[in-house]
Amino acid sequence: MNGSVLPEDVLRDAPSFTPRPHELADLELLLSGAYAPLTGFLSRTDLASLGRRGRLADGTYWPAPVTCEVPGEVAALLDPADPARRTLVLTDLEGAPVAAIEITDVWQTGENRHGIGGPVRRMGDGGHGPFQRLRRTPEEVKALLPPGRVLGVIADRPLHRPQLAQIAHAARTLAAHLLILIPVSGPGPDGLPPEALVRSIFAARDRMPPATIVAVPLHTRGDEMRDALLRARVARSYGVTHVLSTGDTLSGAGLRVLLPRELAYDNRDGQWRWRDDVPPRNRRLAMASTEIEDLLDRGFPLPEWHTPPAVAKELSRIRPPRRHRGLVVFFTGLSGSGKSTIARNLADAMRENGDRTITLLDGDVVRRELTAGLGFSKADRDRNVRRIGWVAAEVGRHRGMAVACPIAPYEAARAAARQMAAEAGAGFVLVHVATPLEVCESRDRKGLYARARAGQLRGMTGIDDPYEEPTDAELTVDTTTMTVPEAVEMVLSHLIENGWVEPKLS
Repeated sequence: MNGSVLPEDVLRDAPSFTPRPHELADLELLLSGAYAPLTGFLSRTDLASLGRRGRLADGTYWPAPVTCEVPGEVAALLDPADPARRTLVLTDLEGAPVAAIEITDVWQTGENRHGIGGPVRRMGDGGHGPFQRLRRTPEEVKALLPPGRVLGVIADRPLHRPQLAQIAHAARTLAAHLLILIPVSGPGPDGLPPEALVRSIFAARDRMPPATIVAVPLHTRGDEMRDALLRARVARSYGVTHVLSTGDTLSGAGLRVLLPRELAYDNRDGQWRWRDDVPPRNRRLAMASTEIEDLLDRGFPLPEWHTPPAVAKELSRIRPPRRHRGLVVFFTGLSGSGKSTIARNLADAMRENGDRTITLLDGDVVRRELTAGLGFSKADRDRNVRRIGWVAAEVGRHRGMAVACPIAPYEAARAAARQMAAEAGAGFVLVHVATPLEVCESRDRKGLYARARAGQLRGMTGIDDPYEEPTDAELTVDTTTMTVPEAVEMVLSHLIENGWVEPKLS
């Protein structure tokens, strides 16, 4: 069922919806057969049975929920009892149809959220994007594997010498074929985009035993146990018999799980051995990810005893020194706080420096050119900030520097802007211009506060609409007694101290 194609006349009139990233990842796993025997998203009955006894309603064992939710306005278009309203087209993030779900159940899960259950059927040619040749189905992969044991490694981080030594030892001990499963749905734990992670794994290939490498849409949900259960299930569907845990909690789901012992580098002969077999005076331990990131951020080479040169070269491309990386400087604060003035002067100072291409996204200009037509409701304000965040992230993706200065009163929208920058491989520096309301109101250059106090203006941030003060700002500036040059210097000093900007020679 999940491999068939729906008739065009059914799809023409069906509503469409773009699921969240983790739901799209689950959808691809359903369509590929990696979630067999599931053929679709679980219904209420299956979820209730799974919660009570760890099995679906028909008695089939399944480890964790696989669900999809839609907003209320989409749920209102669906009716499992009406053949004309039973089909929903599921699209990817670019709006291209991926699959259709035949709705068997719709139920409310929260405020304006509804669960949908039912089998899914593929649409289109199976997707697009980098490394499609690695996105093989379980049946295709199992047909390539030699008989016998298969050691699975879920490589969600680059592989350095300690991990490569553990993999080689496990494969040799088991006499097993090596299957590397690379998660390619969203950034990994180290923040690497999927295509960059794939390149880093391939850079280490000559240091591995003979291996089959597969890209799999595994997406984290913030629930470690649920992620581990589903990952183990997917590994098993690809023919894995033994799995090497490289950091995540991984439940077996019918697999034998190998927990590697800690290795240490032996200075005497340059080999990696079990830690207890190396005398402390000759011992070097594996570097933490934070140490590796710090070296890359500062432009220092990764030591060869820890990282193969080809992997180090790839990681330095992926994560160049901060001074050469894209950056979003995001100012937030009340109207009249001084954020736009500081932002403009910062942009001018950076243009004088000439190190980066600068894009200034001023709140008023953006509302006129980018977000014209949006009002000042919470939804529209969030939409305004998200659009600014998207443009800023794209500037950062291409190694430019974006300086944005909307009011951005809500934490969720600011967090979304930060996340978009991270996914684009850019840095993000949040500057809270924390000038008190009474000072901002005394300035009132546009007369907005006076109109709000007189009841002539509704939705004024700080008066009758809230401002959620940041708790995650990298820098806080109060312009009450500070001049504009002093404020700009404070921001520049922060950027220089943290490696984002090179200090001026003069």
